[in-house]
Amino acid sequence: MSKKVLIVDDSPFIYDEITSFLSDTDFEIIGHAKNGEEAFEMYDKFLPDVVTMDIIMPGLSGLEVSERILSRWKDANIIMISSLAYDETIDKAASLGIKHFIFKPIEPDELIKALNEMTE
Repeated sequence: MSKKVLIVDDSPFIYDEITSFLSDTDFEIIGHAKNGEEAFEMYDKFLPDVVTMDIIMPGLSGLEVSERILSRWKDANIIMISSLAYDETIDKAASLGIKHFIFKPIEPDELIKALNEMTE
């Protein structure tokens, strides 16, 4: 049975890259949100097994929408993915309950390992 993944990133390049990385895996991409508001709506609609979440996006940031998602769905699995991350950002993500943080450029093996850990 495939595991549902929601990609949240305003970059079409990152969406295409993650799609490519997951093409021969048991992960199914069920949606692509380009901002925090879309991410919350799509999470509610699809209840994915895991979310890949960019931090800097138009509207709500990845941290803000992650906080909203996790306040409603305590068991949500979110992997933060960003090229701009400071210790305070990583600490904030961890305090919200986010267990994985991946830096861009994304290494396919690192992403797949994190997805597997989140969905075991």
